[in-house]
Amino acid sequence: MANFIVTRLVLTVVMAVLATLVIFLIANTVPGDPVLAALGDVAASNKEFVAEWRAKWGLDLPLWQRYLIFLKGVVQGDLGVSIASQRPVMEDIAQFAPATLELATVAFMITLAIGIPLGIMAAVWRDTWIDHVARMVSLVGVSSPTFWLAFIMLAIFYGGLEIAPGPGRLDAIAMPPRSVTGLLLIDTIIAGDWETFRDAAAHLVLPSIVLAAATLGLITRTMRAAMLDCIEQDYVRVARAKGLVPWTVIVRHAFPNALIPVVTLGGLAYANLLTGAVMTETVFSWPGLGRYTFRSAAALDFPAIMGITLIVAFVYLLVNLLIDISYAFLDPRVRL
Repeated sequence: MANFIVTRLVLTVVMAVLATLVIFLIANTVPGDPVLAALGDVAASNKEFVAEWRAKWGLDLPLWQRYLIFLKGVVQGDLGVSIASQRPVMEDIAQFAPATLELATVAFMITLAIGIPLGIMAAVWRDTWIDHVARMVSLVGVSSPTFWLAFIMLAIFYGGLEIAPGPGRLDAIAMPPRSVTGLLLIDTIIAGDWETFRDAAAHLVLPSIVLAAATLGLITRTMRAAMLDCIEQDYVRVARAKGLVPWTVIVRHAFPNALIPVVTLGGLAYANLLTGAVMTETVFSWPGLGRYTFRSAAALDFPAIMGITLIVAFVYLLVNLLIDISYAFLDPRVRL
């Protein structure tokens, strides 16, 4: 097991270095002029000012030298300074990341709370109305565009029925608590501000459901398929032949083995929720990494683009590493 973990760690480090190279090359070779995007037409016509600006951001250096500077900064935890905000990229990410983390975590909890039981019931009662409901949920979740579903949810529950709050993390008149973790639900609990806690929780409902929709469909379908496969195995037949209670057979014998592919998909799904919330955050005016990414890309803010993309790559690498290790614990054959 120790050799397995060490091997995966070494591969993760190698992949992280390769990711920095790919991200740097893409960010520095995309079409568009960052000088014109940052300075505007009038200032960009002044050659001396442009030369000074390019020297300030290191754009006058050879590409390989800029990459080495970038790699050194990554090792030191310095992702550079944002051209748009004039702040260190790490400070911007630290400011916007908690909102995305909170939204993605709640969406992932909704996914697991609904997807796993629904997938189990669809497999146990195959071809019944429960199975048809599970298939419909999966189909709608996977096939519905995020921006369309977000607008529909806002139009129905906020604009029409008026039972849900509007976009944002809090009402305009609400006073956020002192930031300790950046997660409003936790900070309000720490402050003992239950009114603001209810407000923050209410604002999370619609965007978390929208964000969880596609992932919910994947988890439900995967859980159903895995359970159907396990139910047909010999060890399940033996457990039934012993006279065990049907739900004991499902929970204690079939479910742990069916959970193995769900763990793999679930880890990647959580990483996808953390890094793929651009449309959801834009529609719901959620001040997270998704909106920050969109604004950085629109402004050709290459230090911010590289920093965000690097964080995304590291998240996927870390999640993959944790999945590999957990997979080895769940299925000892993987270690071989």
